[in-house]
Amino acid sequence: MAMAHAWRAARVTPLGELHTPARITGALLRLTVQVVLVWSLWQGLYAGTGSTAGLDRDQAVTYAVMAVLALRLRELDQYAGRDTVLQHMHFGTIVYWYLRPLPPQRYYALRALGEQLYGLAWALTGYAVCLAAGVVKAPESAGAAAVFVLSMLLGQWVLYYVMLVIDQLCFFTLRNGAAMLILIFAQNLLAGVYAPLWFFPDWFITLSGFLPFQATLNVPLSLYVGRIPLSEAGAELAVQAAWVVALALFTRLVWRRAARRVISQGG
Repeated sequence: MAMAHAWRAARVTPLGELHTPARITGALLRLTVQVVLVWSLWQGLYAGTGSTAGLDRDQAVTYAVMAVLALRLRELDQYAGRDTVLQHMHFGTIVYWYLRPLPPQRYYALRALGEQLYGLAWALTGYAVCLAAGVVKAPESAGAAAVFVLSMLLGQWVLYYVMLVIDQLCFFTLRNGAAMLILIFAQNLLAGVYAPLWFFPDWFITLSGFLPFQATLNVPLSLYVGRIPLSEAGAELAVQAAWVVALALFTRLVWRRAARRVISQGG
């Protein structure tokens, strides 16, 4: 029974896309356009230069394209299925999270796991196509590839907790749609989604070092393209692991406080 409940929770959001062929076509078209545009942009930016911020053209293009592919890991549309925490709080349906056989925190974790596994299939397929087409470069060595995989796993773990903290904010505010959009934008900016953090001013890089965001994407991709050497990989992985532990303890505390005050506009 426990496995059955876990399986049902994990496939909630992916089924919303798999049962709608038009959404799959739209996702494929959007991902293709994003990759082509990002590849064209960075090719153009490096047209008259050899190396900038410690990255040459191949490294920068590879980083940017893989950042687009990595976004697909958590890009499933929960809003269309009215299964976001914000919507549940607004309509009062959050109460059902506390009436199900699964505790709300476990349901949230299983649903996120299903989304990430589904998104991983998209990302790996896109990576294989881009690698075969020469859009991205392969890792320099097997060691670099192994470190990247481990760092990416830790990064997605950190990202899960970051997104959980943003969702948990809904339990303590009534109207926070704009705040959530700002937080998601800040997460993507500080994670290096829009551009590698190496292009930002020194003060920005220093500030981001005290926040968990760069551990989600900038560190794994910097290891992949060689901007962070393997000799420094151990320290970076340790920082990522520390953020996982810290955020896990913090979100566990917030879940307990949220359970004491389930406030919603709908009921």
